[in-house]
Amino acid sequence: MMSKSKDQTFHLEAKDINVWFGERHVLKDVNLQFPSNQVTALIGPSGCGKSTFIRTLNRMHELIPTAGLAGSVLLDGEDIYDNAVDPSQVRLKVGMVFQKPNPFPTMSIKENVISGLRLSGRKSEISDELVEDCLKRASIWNEAKDRLDEPALSLSGGQQQRLCIARSLAMNPDVILMDEPCSALDPGSTRRIEETILELKATMSIVIVTHNMQQAQRVADKTAFFLADDNQPGYVVEFGDTQQIFNQPVDARTNDYVNGHFG
Repeated sequence: MMSKSKDQTFHLEAKDINVWFGERHVLKDVNLQFPSNQVTALIGPSGCGKSTFIRTLNRMHELIPTAGLAGSVLLDGEDIYDNAVDPSQVRLKVGMVFQKPNPFPTMSIKENVISGLRLSGRKSEISDELVEDCLKRASIWNEAKDRLDEPALSLSGGQQQRLCIARSLAMNPDVILMDEPCSALDPGSTRRIEETILELKATMSIVIVTHNMQQAQRVADKTAFFLADDNQPGYVVEFGDTQQIFNQPVDARTNDYVNGHFG
C-alpha cells in the first residue's frame, strides 16, 4: 500500500482534521488541499497549531503521548489513517525536515544519506549514484563530495539541514514537510534552503511552516493562515494563492497578521 509511480498526478488532502492532547482540543476542522508540484506555507502566530497540524500529515502526531485525532488525510485518495495502512510506509512517502538539523551524529555524511534505506530494508537501492544524486538535489554535493566519510556533525548548521533534506530525498518521497527549517540558520544558509525548496517542487509537493512572512512570499505558491482565539483550538482563517493572501486577503485578521499588526 501507499505506492505509486512518479508519472501519476499526486494529491494530498486534509479533511476535517481535529486534534487533541488529552482533553485539550488544539486544532478544529482543518480542511486543506496541497497541490502537486507546489509549495504550501502555513503561517500564523505561535501556539495556533501549525506544527501540530503538519505532523498529522505523516502520522507523526500519533507518536506523542495523549495525542488524539479525528478526520482523515488522503494521499492519492487513500486515507493514511486507515487501519490497513502501515505508518512507517506513510513516513517514507511523506518525509519530514525539522526546525533544527538532526543528522545522525555517529554516522558519516554518506551514511546519513542512506540511513533510511538501510532501516527500511531497501539496501538494494543503495548506490554511490544515489548518494550523489540526493546530495546534488539538496544543493550540498559540491560542499560534501570530498568529505563523504567525515562525520555529519563536521558540517555547518546550514549544511546539516541540507544533508537532512538529502536523507529524506533518498526515500523517494511524494511530499516533504518542513517545520520552520530555516529558523536556526543564518541568512546565507536560509537562501540556500529556499533555493533548494524551489528546485525540489518540480518533483514533489512541499509543505512548510514558517514565521518569516518574506520567506512565505518567496517560496510558497499557496498559503494557509492559522489562528487560535483565547483558550480555543487553532483553525484556518484563510487559504489561497500566496500573492492573494498577502496582497488582497479576504479576512481582516489575515490582513492584520501579514502586515505585522499582531503575532
